Amino acid sequence: MLPKEYFEFFKGLEKNNSKEWFYDNRKDYEKFVKAPFKQLVTETIQAIQSIEPDLQQDPSTAIFRINRDIRFSKDKTPYKTRLAAHISKYGKKEMGKPGLYFEISATGGGIAGGCYMPDKELLTLYRDLIMHEGADLHKALKLKAFKEKYGELQGQKNKVLPAEFKTAAEKEPLLFNKQFFYWAEVPKSVFSGPNPVKEILAYYKAGMPVHDFFERVL
Repeated sequence: MLPKEYFEFFKGLEKNNSKEWFYDNRKDYEKFVKAPFKQLVTETIQAIQSIEPDLQQDPSTAIFRINRDIRFSKDKTPYKTRLAAHISKYGKKEMGKPGLYFEISATGGGIAGGCYMPDKELLTLYRDLIMHEGADLHKALKLKAFKEKYGELQGQKNKVLPAEFKTAAEKEPLLFNKQFFYWAEVPKSVFSGPNPVKEILAYYKAGMPVHDFFERVL
């Protein structure tokens, strides 16, 4: 479980997002935030490996930095008010390929999966897969566990499609999607409870049929 100090740290950071405050509280960050979160990611990877043995990822390569990239942002606050990880055999930065993402802030967090930012080539492959085998995707989206945990497939859409998908899209609206992900808001109790890994794994398993569908092109 994550300690209460994890959530208290982010409450403080939300009120005073500055380098001075962070430096003054760095010891708390290292002990109560960074280390417990890395342990949670480590144990989650190990749990997933029990059902996906080809996942070989060092926990440190799954965790995103707390520092914000402020170069092109109007918001110049230096730190994110959460920690996040992307567990995937393709690596943390491959957000266009299936994986497990979760983030945890002061009040709770989110758990997600699917294909968040596919590049042009991958998007074409996903659309072609849906055009020819979309019935399997819809079957996965209707499964009880998926609907209970995530509800539905999400993602931004294109208004205009390449010519090869236009006719099929008249019957299959998902072809307009340029993202294919699922997301669940998760209460703080999931991460502060006695067995957060078990809870996270339940979300991962609920998304696996959809995850596995998109893996067909990889």
